[in-house]
Amino acid sequence: MNDRRASRRGARWGGGVVWSAGTAALIAALPWAASGRLPDRLATHWTLRDGAPDGSMPLWAASVFPAVLWLFLAAVVPLTRRRRAEAGHAPGGPWTATAPAAAGTLLVGAQAAVVRANLDRADWHDARQPTPWLVATLVAAVIAGVAGRLVSGRGQRTAAPAAKGSPQGVPLLRIPEDRRIVWVSRTANPWLQTLAAATGLVAVAAAVALVSGLAEQGPGWALFTPFALASLAVAGCAAVRVRVSVRGLEVAFGPFGRPVRRWATADIESARAEDRTPAQVGGWGYRISGLGTTVMLRGGPCLVVRVRGKGRDFAVSVDDAERGAALLNALRTPRPR
Repeated sequence: MNDRRASRRGARWGGGVVWSAGTAALIAALPWAASGRLPDRLATHWTLRDGAPDGSMPLWAASVFPAVLWLFLAAVVPLTRRRRAEAGHAPGGPWTATAPAAAGTLLVGAQAAVVRANLDRADWHDARQPTPWLVATLVAAVIAGVAGRLVSGRGQRTAAPAAKGSPQGVPLLRIPEDRRIVWVSRTANPWLQTLAAATGLVAVAAAVALVSGLAEQGPGWALFTPFALASLAVAGCAAVRVRVSVRGLEVAFGPFGRPVRRWATADIESARAEDRTPAQVGGWGYRISGLGTTVMLRGGPCLVVRVRGKGRDFAVSVDDAERGAALLNALRTPRPR
């Protein structure tokens, strides 16, 4: 278990490093990719009164400065969370989730706007303020910050009594008459999350190239579309949240908890915990095999339910699967009076 946790922690750090370094490379590469169409100095600041440029940087500075600023911000947040955790405090407030997403979007969008404003200008004084692009960048940064907050939200698993075996060997919980218990568990595959981040970064690079005018519409969209779809598809299978309550079973996919599959308690014939491996179900992600449908994020315990009238099982790899199955069986069983 410790080895598995260490591997997941290493993969998460690796994914964060890849995303941070890729974003920095994208910010730094934008001016150099268009260097043949840019003046020697780039307009980087404009007056609010008439939109005339009043500040400039050489191409190398306009490339390096925002990239270094992003790397600094990307390093501060995880270090702050780690120090707070080592000191026994909460890892951090909402800003630890919103700041990186908002700052990265803001810097990438601002760099694209600067390049577009200076594109094909003989002198930086001729560059006009890219107001629409800057407004769009601010809106995108706010959306990214909110999305980062939603993705980082971590629900706590509600404590439930220990599972007890029934005479038939099916895990079952004894729920007091006046108690309502909800069981929630989350599982994520950091390697799939890293793959989703990598393909998403390519899609972002293609979108930025389109916005900044560096790429033509046809080739740009041909690159953006498949990588964006691949990133969304992989991200949707990289994390799962399972919830068992009096309403039944709910399985939510992806970083935003969408889409969602639901089964009412009356529709579930039985529930159990079972060990499964990727080799048994045909790989990672959402798999359909002779064992039924399996959401395979890591080998090991899975919550398996048999749906009435279907004749096939639905399984999801999730921690504490036995307790979830026991609670689901208890909710299916009428309480004695």
